[in-house]
Amino acid sequence: MSGVVISGTGLWIPESKLTNEELVDCYNKHVDIYNAEHAIAIANEEQKAKAYSSAAFIEKASGIKSRYIYQKKGVLDLERMRPDIPVRENTEISDQAEMAIHAAKKAMTDAGKQAGDIDAVIVSCAYTQRSYPAIAIEVQEALGIEGFGFDMLVACSAATFALQRAYEMVKSGTARCVLAINPELTSPQVNYKDRDSHFIFGDVAIATIVEGKETCEEAGSFEILSTKAFTKYSNNIRSNFGYVLNANDSDPLGKEQYFSQNGRTVYKEVCPMAAAHIADHLSANDLKNADIKRWWLHQANINMNKLICSLLLDRQPSAEEAPIVLDEFANTASAGSLIAFNKYHKDFESGDLGLICSFGAGYSIGSLIVKKL
Repeated sequence: MSGVVISGTGLWIPESKLTNEELVDCYNKHVDIYNAEHAIAIANEEQKAKAYSSAAFIEKASGIKSRYIYQKKGVLDLERMRPDIPVRENTEISDQAEMAIHAAKKAMTDAGKQAGDIDAVIVSCAYTQRSYPAIAIEVQEALGIEGFGFDMLVACSAATFALQRAYEMVKSGTARCVLAINPELTSPQVNYKDRDSHFIFGDVAIATIVEGKETCEEAGSFEILSTKAFTKYSNNIRSNFGYVLNANDSDPLGKEQYFSQNGRTVYKEVCPMAAAHIADHLSANDLKNADIKRWWLHQANINMNKLICSLLLDRQPSAEEAPIVLDEFANTASAGSLIAFNKYHKDFESGDLGLICSFGAGYSIGSLIVKKL
């Protein structure tokens, strides 16, 4: 094996968009209703009043201005405040598989690949729509790909961990070409009644083609020079929803089942951890920070990205060095760093180096060092 490359990517974006202003308007109306309903308990200090939000607060705290959403209907309905996604028959393609297929076709076109060229499909994301059959196998069938497929769940590092698995499969010869897809359908796990998290996530799907250098026909491809993964258990980012709720007699719509995080602690712990991970990865490959032309980082919070880059570079990065996409897309779980790569790699010249990195729940951190062919 002469080398393993990323030969194509494909980004699919839902048609519907939600702005900060729309979310805040709905949330603040909810606050008025909630505080009025619990006025006596609040006055007696038996319960806390809910605080208002603002678009300015959201942008300052996160850098997020808007997000795309798979199904906008229901989210801004004060009687519901969650997406209204109709149940599909078992004979129909699932919502998440449909998202994945859209992105996969774009990636296959970008890499110049047909179904017969691909041996394996990985669907890796923060949440899968069901336990089984695997979404990846459904996608494999729909695209007419022979071989095998499987799902992975590694929260916000799902994409980089999937690319590492793809790299290892191609490197070992168990697959010639791997299609890795990250269909991030996050909106159903957002608590739109919570001030601290109602704005964080957006929906999107992105796909990546990984293959051997000898079969790659795309001049714009990137060789994967090295991969690195790290996990350390933490409860500071959590999503409790799961099938055992049926046995716990827990409310599946209870606030404790949704995404939650201790944001300040995550910021303090993950940023230095991610910076150290990146520095160690580069050092292990005899590279320096100055050798990296672009940092395609996880897109969770602009302040986290700024701190990580400042720890690495001893200065704030330029928009070209560390592009930000979360202002438009919000936090798209594992897809963020690959959206940044998809949108900001065309200016690379042969030999230029870049680093893709994710960090999130688990804690989990994944990185890939890549070189333009």
